[in-house]
Formats: sequence, structure tokens, C-alpha cells
Amino acid sequence: MEGLGRAVPAEDAVRYRLFAAAAGPGGEAVLRRCVEAIVVRFAPLLAAYIWQRQPFRLRYVPPQGETPAHIGGTTLFGDNVEDEWFIVYLVREITREFPGLVARIDDNDGEFLLIEAADFLPKWLNPENSDNRVFFYKGELHIIPLSETEVQEWDLSAASPTISDVLRLLSTRSEEFLAAEPIRTAVYKRISGYPEKIQASFHRAHCYLPAGIVAVLRQRPSLVAAAIQAFYLRDPVDLRACRSFQTFPPDERVMTVVTFTKCLYAQLMQQKFVPDRRSGYTLPLPSHPQYKAYELGMKLAHGFEILCSKCSKESADSKRNVLCGPLWERFLSSLKQKNYFKGELEGSAKYSELLCMAEDYFQQSVTDPE
Repeated sequence: MEGLGRAVPAEDAVRYRLFAAAAGPGGEAVLRRCVEAIVVRFAPLLAAYIWQRQPFRLRYVPPQGETPAHIGGTTLFGDNVEDEWFIVYLVREITREFPGLVARIDDNDGEFLLIEAADFLPKWLNPENSDNRVFFYKGELHIIPLSETEVQEWDLSAASPTISDVLRLLSTRSEEFLAAEPIRTAVYKRISGYPEKIQASFHRAHCYLPAGIVAVLRQRPSLVAAAIQAFYLRDPVDLRACRSFQTFPPDERVMTVVTFTKCLYAQLMQQKFVPDRRSGYTLPLPSHPQYKAYELGMKLAHGFEILCSKCSKESADSKRNVLCGPLWERFLSSLKQKNYFKGELEGSAKYSELLCMAEDYFQQSVTDPE
């Protein structure tokens, strides 16, 4: 048994764990350096991504029971399953770029990668014996088979191998455990198209919003997800804050373009909502040419007002402290090397917007306390 390592992830959440293939000196320090190196290497992809609920986030995890020390995390993806598959893509690429790491990824359905390749699985593999058998190593999918004795006895209820067993096998003779080509093809097809698919997942729409929210979204565009989540899950207590709109008064609205994911946009569009008369929000007739922009902006503004009613204030000094130090400098340098700023001049409006997105991701995903 792996003790706590066998806990099932929450519903609509994906868990990812990366282990050192071969044990060596300074294990914890090495893994922590891997976290920093991964963040820097994949900064351009991660900084521009809009997550439905939670970002991809790696942390050092000390050994527990039979589960060795590793780096990993759990991300709630909510209604947007594409976040889960983007993480599969990331994990595969991490093991390609960092060949000393072995990765395991699962969700509350268990080995969901096998579900994707269900038509091609060997007969011996079933949900009862699949735990700790499916791994990414050096960018390829591997499956640890039953032992020869278990095969001879056709013992399909055989205990799963421990993580340590798997690491020993993969670090010495991984070629023997490469998943069959049809299985790999099925899984890789599901994550094909990244990273280009990221831009394709976005939807941009006009919204009539309070000027304060427009300024916030320029600084932290990813907050659109949190605002929509707050509106989507609103309750009567939440809506009390929207009677007066003390933070984002509706009399200072401007037209702007907001970037959503297609999933977030659909969530906002599908919500039927009539604003409280006391809020000051009024909508034009549905026949008005910009009715949709007014309606979208009204819903999004309610989400931001609810968010602000629940948040504590963060000092500007704390933000400045986060964006200092060698890790941030390496993170920013990686963005520049990968043309994240798309040739924009430093200090220009577009450069500043992209920089804010990077700062937002760095603060949310890199510097949160463990």
C-alpha cells in the first residue's frame, strides 16, 4: 500500500506527480530545483493560459509511506476538461525536457489515460490492477505489466507495484515497458495540437463594463475566470454586495473587448439573470445592436463585485516583494527568449499588458506558500 498516496483526487480535479527516476544525493534540493527549472522553461505557455478554476502548480512533496518524495500538485478544472488534457500535454513535455523525471497522472476516474485508449488495452489490464502502472518517461507513455508469475497464473487481481519498484524498472530498462503503439497513438491524439490549441480555446467578446473592471483585467486578465465562477455559484448572500456596487459603480461603464475561454464564455452566456433595481444596472431592449455586450458586461460586473466583497486587501509592498529575486528574473528572461512579448517595445501598452499577465501567473502559481 502507498498510504496517503492512494487517496483519490477530488471530482473534476487532476493530480500529477513527478518522481526522480534514479535516487541520488540531495534528493529534496534536486527536486526543488526541478520545480524552478520547469516553471522557467514553460513560462511562456503558462503565463498566457486562462485556467477554469486553478492553475497548474508544482510543489515539493516529502515521502509518505511507500510513496517517495516527488514534485506535484492537483488542479481543479471544473467544467473545462480541456484544462485536464492541457496538463497531460504539459506533463508529457516536462518528462521530455527533463528526462530524469518519471510522471504519473490521474483523476477521480483513476487512470483516465487508459480510458482514452480503452479499445487497445491488453486483456489483463483492468481498473483493479492498473494503479501505479501508467507513467510518462522521456516523453513516452509506459505501462508496467504483470510479473511473469502473475501472467502464468492469470492473476488479474495482483497487487499493483510500488512507485519505487516502477522507478527501478524504468531507470534500468524502460524500453521493455513502452506502451503499445495503438495505446500511445490514442493518448497522443487527444493532446495533439498543443500549444497552438491554447489560442484556439479563447473567445473574445465586447463587454460594456465599469472602467475599474477594465483596468483590473488589463492587470490580471486571468481574473475573468474567478469572476465568472463567483457569478456562476452566486447565492442570495453574495448578491447583497451587488445592491449598491460600491467597488465598481455602473455609471462609469465603457466598451471593451474581454478574452474568455470558450467554456467560460458559454457559462456566462447561459446564465439567466435580472439585476436588482437598486444596483443601478439597466439593460437596453434585446433588439438593441449592443444588447449582448451590455448583458455580458452586467453579468461579469456582478461576478467582480462578488469577488471583491469576499477578498481581503493585499498591499502593494507584498506584490513588489514577490516580483524580486533570481527566480522572477529567470522567469522573465525565459519569457523574453521565447518571444513571449512578440517584439513589443518595453513600456508599450501591449508589452505592459503581457507583463501583467506574467506577473499574475508568477504570483498565483510560483510563490504561493506550500
